[in-house]
Amino acid sequence: MSNTAADMNPYLKGIFAPVREEVTADNLPVIGEIPRDLYGAYFRNGPNPMSPPKGMHHWFDGDGMVHGVWFENGKARYANRYVRTPDFEAEIEGVDFMPGIFSQARETPGRRTVYKDTANTDLVFHDGRLLALWYISGQPVSVDASTLETIGVEDFGGALPRNVSAHSKVDPETGEFVFFDYALYEPKMWVGIASKERKLTHYQEIALPGPRLPHDMGMTENYVVLHDLPVVFAEAAIRNRMWQIHVADQPTRFGVVPRKGGEPKWFEFPSCYIYHVINCWEDGDDVVMAACKMVPNGIAPDPSAYGVYAPMVQVLALRAKPFIWRMNMRTGRGKEEQIDDRLSEFPVINNAWAGKRSRFSYHVVMDDHAEQRYPALLKYVLSTGDAIRHEFPKGVFGSEPAFAPREGAVAEDDGYVITFVTDAATGASEALVIDARNFSKPPLARVKLPQRVPAGFHGVWAPGSEIRTA
Repeated sequence: MSNTAADMNPYLKGIFAPVREEVTADNLPVIGEIPRDLYGAYFRNGPNPMSPPKGMHHWFDGDGMVHGVWFENGKARYANRYVRTPDFEAEIEGVDFMPGIFSQARETPGRRTVYKDTANTDLVFHDGRLLALWYISGQPVSVDASTLETIGVEDFGGALPRNVSAHSKVDPETGEFVFFDYALYEPKMWVGIASKERKLTHYQEIALPGPRLPHDMGMTENYVVLHDLPVVFAEAAIRNRMWQIHVADQPTRFGVVPRKGGEPKWFEFPSCYIYHVINCWEDGDDVVMAACKMVPNGIAPDPSAYGVYAPMVQVLALRAKPFIWRMNMRTGRGKEEQIDDRLSEFPVINNAWAGKRSRFSYHVVMDDHAEQRYPALLKYVLSTGDAIRHEFPKGVFGSEPAFAPREGAVAEDDGYVITFVTDAATGASEALVIDARNFSKPPLARVKLPQRVPAGFHGVWAPGSEIRTA
């Protein structure tokens, strides 16, 4: 690939350009004041190529890197570290055997993935540690939540039969890790549970009509909600075209599966794709799922600007609106309702409300641009669709936030919303601390970071009292 073609990849430039230095910094400078009742850490994962790509490079191919800011006693510290997956370590040793998304996928005996497994997508806080997860379903990697050093692959004492997908969940009541897995080329999904102590307690295979590419799942007190979406990889001609999306002419199905085991109850809805679930809960006989439903993005990237990367840019231009689906377990009937017309994605909640009825969610606002840029946040009231906007300064773009309950919190939104932002002109990055109850107001604190944090994917909040120290 020519340097000109490489230079046209927007996800290697600007706010997306990788940073390769691993930094640790204490006593970060602050504009404003960090609340004394903010105790814990905000972490965010994302793709960050360890070395310059040799060929066509998809944004999703970058090596996982976790950035973290820890808050305690009105002070903050920062660190960033690569997620040292087995494929990352192999590449350091000079082994170059795993393809990226633009390459021919390889089904290799003894390997659990057909692409390079980067653990670059999601973070889940479980048993005092972080689990770094990958969106095509890979090996979960345990990361020390106090240092960000990689501990190693988490296989639940050797009991994990396959992989774990990004967007698996943690039950705040039981401490259980509720996860799903899927096979790109087989008509199967799996659902499992690991206890608070990281012991596999349940594992179940779910049959599908054909191979699928789901992205998220739902969890309630008694159920898991699996997604059978119309993005399929059954045809050999499209098996190695992950950088494009093939949408089949078929309905969307949600499978409600008892968490303790049992057959799924399937509900059909109009065809759509869903990247991210807001939350799920039970309401009488109804299992309710709130999520961001994809809508046509209307983006036609200029080939003169993006060259061979124009198709990738078009697919990555996410546009979604919040919806609620109700699935009645007694009657088998379903209902779909749009709750707002504004475009938003990457939703998060107060994780103490995961799996039960929540009132609020916090989303990034999608910029009117071909590239993924987030100029603001929205705080939603899910029952009404009302939302309050928190605007970033012009030319400053954010990340998926996390909700941080203040110490002694007494209500769902009693706390702070934390996010990373970067000034596109200067490359300077900050961590913002926003009062969740005065959401449109300027941040309470702007924590200056020692280096740029590239735009990335998903984040999580870890309460300070629950972080396991080595």
